[in-house]
Amino acid sequence: MLRISRADYDLIRWEAERNYPNECCGILLGNVIEGVRQVSMTITCDNARTDSLANRYSIRPDQVVATQKLARSRGENIIGFYHSHPDHPADYSRTDLDEAHWFDCSYLIISVERGSPGATSSFVLLGGEDRKKFEQEAIQIVAYRQPLKVAL
Repeated sequence: MLRISRADYDLIRWEAERNYPNECCGILLGNVIEGVRQVSMTITCDNARTDSLANRYSIRPDQVVATQKLARSRGENIIGFYHSHPDHPADYSRTDLDEAHWFDCSYLIISVERGSPGATSSFVLLGGEDRKKFEQEAIQIVAYRQPLKVAL
């Protein structure tokens, strides 16, 4: 399950609407506690694609590295990514699967129909490079960011 605050969820929907008709993208920080990916921060990123912006996205490597450093400084991890699907369903495409390489991370996809954010789905990348697959996961939207419970 992916647990995300209403504020972070709304930020992603706003980014999807703002970037329409192009795809938006970003990174989700947090921790995995008892199988639940708990989002503590949403990092909006630039779509680094120079072609096919309406149906492809790429996050610049320097933004990923900077986000990894931020996560480490907070005692957290990159737990997922998000992107929009302009005028397409909130389901992963073959390209999404082919270009996904962060295993055990969530991939949140939001549909944007004629400029309005719609359905949202999340998938966890499982397996290995030679047998990877997405498995749908539930999304729980909470009123606020819940404190992370970390056992020491």
